[in-house]
Amino acid sequence: MKDICIFPIPGCVTFPGTVFPLHVFEPRYREMIRYCLDTQTPVAICHTRKMLSPGKQNDSLREALSSNQATYRPYDVFSAGLCELNNVTEDGRMYLDVHISDRYRMVSEKQTLPFQVFGCEIFSDRVADSDEQRRQDDAQNQLLKDKILHRLHALLQQKDVAAPAISRMLNSDEWQQKSPLAFSFELFGLVGFDAEILQTILEMDSAGQRLSYTLELLNEL
Repeated sequence: MKDICIFPIPGCVTFPGTVFPLHVFEPRYREMIRYCLDTQTPVAICHTRKMLSPGKQNDSLREALSSNQATYRPYDVFSAGLCELNNVTEDGRMYLDVHISDRYRMVSEKQTLPFQVFGCEIFSDRVADSDEQRRQDDAQNQLLKDKILHRLHALLQQKDVAAPAISRMLNSDEWQQKSPLAFSFELFGLVGFDAEILQTILEMDSAGQRLSYTLELLNEL
């Protein structure tokens, strides 16, 4: 069991192997980030199931820096990682990167105020029953990865300012050599879908399942 601090963002789903830039201004979350930096506690950047209480309407940045906003209930499965602080402004705002490393499933709520802390367990993919099944899965997943890359290149032929940069990245040795497992997570740092779809993908328990579903979605575009 591991303690995870929760930073809920409606519509935001993060995946292992990605880096999430974060701007923190609410008092409770500045306190949370300081705690996480001091204790090396992971932060979960997660989609929300529902709003628990609305936030106060602020008319200025000064008011926002001194009051907390809405409170949310996160989904039970989310990704988390350690924080890297990049800058603190004179008015106390914090700019940092969250290095998302693992998926977790919440087990118990350990703290509600001033910020949420859950006791969580690692949420891992299911393990193949045999070496032969693992080899078959690896081969199938590699094929799915290649098909996704091919489909993405076809989609990127459309005129888009960002397309050449993304195309170069996908053609790089780093991306070509990624394992299907890593690819099945890190792909979503480049490809965006609706948050509910991304949450569904995050909760899938095999690379093959994630890759197959993603290919279906791409083929519909």
